[in-house]
Amino acid sequence: MRVSVLADCLNNIVNAERKGKRQVLIRPSSKVIVRFLTVMQKHGYINEFEEIDDHRSGKIVIQLNGRINKCGVISPRFNVQLNQIENWVNHLLPSRSFGYIILTTSSGIMDHEEARRKHVAGKILGFVY
Repeated sequence: MRVSVLADCLNNIVNAERKGKRQVLIRPSSKVIVRFLTVMQKHGYINEFEEIDDHRSGKIVIQLNGRINKCGVISPRFNVQLNQIENWVNHLLPSRSFGYIILTTSSGIMDHEEARRKHVAGKILGFVY
């Protein structure tokens, strides 16, 4: 029984990365997973990924590049205000200039630095470093 599709996805990515695999197959797919992977790709943690439509829940093939140390989900999805983002960064990431916290906001899923620039807050999804 799956509790969180996103948690399973990130767990599979970390396990494949630790084993030294070059690619990993994720199933099922979801819009949240695709947006999360897009943020990871933008910051260079993964190479390209491809969605495969199997007329069921979908699959994603991700090309890994060996840059992920850890990524995970924060559950429950806590509300984060703008002035609390720094506390979460200190709490979750190993250092200030290293890694990203990924938030879901009213203007889409983005990392904490982009959220601070756009002056939006939201709920915390997870982290990657």
